[in-house]
Amino acid sequence: MSATQVMRAWSCTVRLVVDDERVLRPAAADLAALLARVDSAASRFRRDSALSKANANAGRPVPVPRLLVDLVAAGLDAAEQTGGLVDPTVGVALGRLGYDRDIAAIAPDGPGITAGPSAASWREVRLDREVGLLTVPIGASLDLSATAKAYIADHAAHALARRYDTAVLVELGGDLAVAGNRPLGWCVDVAERAGDAGQHVLVRHGGMATSTTVIRQWRRGGAPVHHIVDPRTGRPAAGPWRTVSVYAPCALAANTASTAAIVLGEGALDWFADRNLAARFVAQDGTVTAVGSWPRPELLAVAS
Repeated sequence: MSATQVMRAWSCTVRLVVDDERVLRPAAADLAALLARVDSAASRFRRDSALSKANANAGRPVPVPRLLVDLVAAGLDAAEQTGGLVDPTVGVALGRLGYDRDIAAIAPDGPGITAGPSAASWREVRLDREVGLLTVPIGASLDLSATAKAYIADHAAHALARRYDTAVLVELGGDLAVAGNRPLGWCVDVAERAGDAGQHVLVRHGGMATSTTVIRQWRRGGAPVHHIVDPRTGRPAAGPWRTVSVYAPCALAANTASTAAIVLGEGALDWFADRNLAARFVAQDGTVTAVGSWPRPELLAVAS
């Protein structure tokens, strides 16, 4: 019989579901410990994190733990796959928007923003994956929020499924991954906000992610801003889509695509069609557009 544990981490809801209720407690403890290690390694809001130390020493190689190596590598891979639409060097731009601390601590309004693209490209980040050296380019600051949650959801789901020999679902703030043997799959509610009316989707394997501009919002100069930055302008993405939910073979691929869609804007539907992705687009006026095999994403998973 399945069992669920809900907790909070990184200012978002964390949900763990295991098919075998007997392993819920130790599996939840393992997940909480992993999330704490990630926070220590990759939080942009902790001065003592390995990522903050690398950002503070831009231009110089800094030794970083293996966990951060993997997270930065995932961010750089996402940048390459999207042609820079998903870019880990947007930390400076996020700071200019006021997102330089935990979302709960951001002032609701403040001075108008001075925006611009990053002074350095993601291509200038140097990561020695073998020895664990990270060099952040001068003028840049890394932020891994676009990929880290999804990467950890994938990692945690598969690690827990192996460790406890049961089917597992892990969701970290809208990034969801499943692993293990569950032939009937998982029925997932897809919505813009927790508790909103949404859509039921059956997921048998792989991952799903929702990127939205309607939740992490605040104001600067009286104008609304949000946390999804267009790396080309350094400003919050301002395209036609306010929320995009994507199914892919893993949560990281899903989140990479959903974030890219918000940033890309008008061209996102063609971009998704070229990649045969299943997705649900919500326009600024609330109109919903289904892409690919949505709302039956398992069909693509079987075919891939």
